[in-house]
Amino acid sequence: MSSATPHHAWDVHRLPSAEGKNFLVTGGNAGIGYFVAEQLAATGALVVLGSRDPARADAALASLRSRVPGARVRHLRLDVAALSSLKAAVDALDLGHLDAVVHNAGVALDAPPRRETVDGHEMMFGTNHLGHFALTRHLAPLLSAAPAGRVVTTGSFAARSERLDLDDLESTRDYRPKRTYGRSKLAQMSFGFALDRRLRAVGSTVLSVVAHPGGALDPLTPPRPPMTASTPGQRLRALPAGLLAQGKDAGAWPTVRAVLDPEVRGGELWGPRFFGLRGTPRREPVPAHMADPEVAARLWDASCALTGSDPHLGFSGDR
Repeated sequence: MSSATPHHAWDVHRLPSAEGKNFLVTGGNAGIGYFVAEQLAATGALVVLGSRDPARADAALASLRSRVPGARVRHLRLDVAALSSLKAAVDALDLGHLDAVVHNAGVALDAPPRRETVDGHEMMFGTNHLGHFALTRHLAPLLSAAPAGRVVTTGSFAARSERLDLDDLESTRDYRPKRTYGRSKLAQMSFGFALDRRLRAVGSTVLSVVAHPGGALDPLTPPRPPMTASTPGQRLRALPAGLLAQGKDAGAWPTVRAVLDPEVRGGELWGPRFFGLRGTPRREPVPAHMADPEVAARLWDASCALTGSDPHLGFSGDR
């Protein structure tokens, strides 16, 4: 059964207007984040690309402007792996309110050795989870100033098969890149669900929603040179994978719906319709291990300690 009511058929190709709204997409210069930004830009909103690399951001902005006439887009120098830089980056936004932040930026390392951020945290856990946890704290006033702000966290199908090791969150004892990546995305998703429970507890107007792209592959993605351009041979070889996966343009659909759809509720999980891997976005049941309150509480406490954040993340006393 569709999660949408009969009078509300969601069309990924006919998005509602979002004129007057402000959106921040971390990692908006490439991959899923770029296509989230491209689709949001077509709604008339101001879309800010959070990126640590100005050259790549400039290329993304040029592509956006060429594909979305009149697009209101700009770049924010943002490195979620550098915790001490986040407050200044948020100050540089220079906005009165933020209607949504998409926590999308991330790293996936394929092989050892274990690497660390400038703050000494394991690279994937530090970037994918801790950086966005701390960024949320700095964005809290802007999100609370919006009529109905949203925190949309981009998770991963890889998190389904992982479990957090609360005694070794940063993989100091046993580092396996693929597993560490899956756990970092699980930590993000656990945070997204826990954040919404905490926002509801203080009566906040802000919602926290989690989305994932399913199986989103580069060779199935429409070209956006110079950022994304697969060869004809690569596209041909990827065709069989299209039965169970899709391009990153379609992988952006669940996140875009989580940002825009007025019927989306806090604490929900959105992903692709078919097997959670491809297709139009739908609401999914939240796996129990992603919403375990005891695990979430321990992760939250550890995240506060590792980032120096207040437990309320700036939402205490919200409207």
